[in-house]
Amino acid sequence: MSQPHALSDDQVTTELRKMTAFIRQEALEKAREIHLKADEEFSIEKSKLVRQETSRIDTEYAKKTKSAGMSQQITRSTLANKVRLRVLGAKQELLDGLFEDAGKGLREQGAKDAKAYEGVCKGLILEGLYALNEKKVTLRCRKKDEGVVKKAAEGARGEYKEKMGGREVEIVVDGKERLAEGSAGGLIILNTTGKIDINNTFDERLELLSVDALPSVRTTLFGENKNRKFKD
Repeated sequence: MSQPHALSDDQVTTELRKMTAFIRQEALEKAREIHLKADEEFSIEKSKLVRQETSRIDTEYAKKTKSAGMSQQITRSTLANKVRLRVLGAKQELLDGLFEDAGKGLREQGAKDAKAYEGVCKGLILEGLYALNEKKVTLRCRKKDEGVVKKAAEGARGEYKEKMGGREVEIVVDGKERLAEGSAGGLIILNTTGKIDINNTFDERLELLSVDALPSVRTTLFGENKNRKFKD
């Protein structure tokens, strides 16, 4: 059996070079694989982080947009309410002024035209006579109106008798209890017992008018439908 030949120094050197080159090549390919794998994982992780951050920013933006929208809505609503209250206040002030001026006009009416005032009082007395349907009534008025009211009472008594087929009624002007001198005028009609009264004072009539005629006044002044409430 033949013995293997021993390698020469040159052959050993050549073999070592081949092994070294092979190892180096293997190392380079492994390094490339690791580098490619690292780049791939880096790209995946970067995309994941970008998506997460983008989602966070979108969520935060949506929250801030919603908050800003609500803030603007609240601000608009607050301003609208303030404007509405100012408009309502201005309208009410105008209406109050109108009725106040009407009250002043009523207070001055008797002094300006006694004959007209007497006619008005006669109508108010007749209204009370028909409503109470009693044999005797008592009238209360301002002290300064007693003369005019007595004349009006005589006229009302005669017309009542005529309209009621000759029925008599006694009309007395109360000399003790009177309407306040600062009132607008008119009178109160009481029945025989004094327990039932009809308030036909101008102040009362104006108060009733301010309620009953208010829708029509609003429609005339502000163009508001009397069948609906005020809206902005």
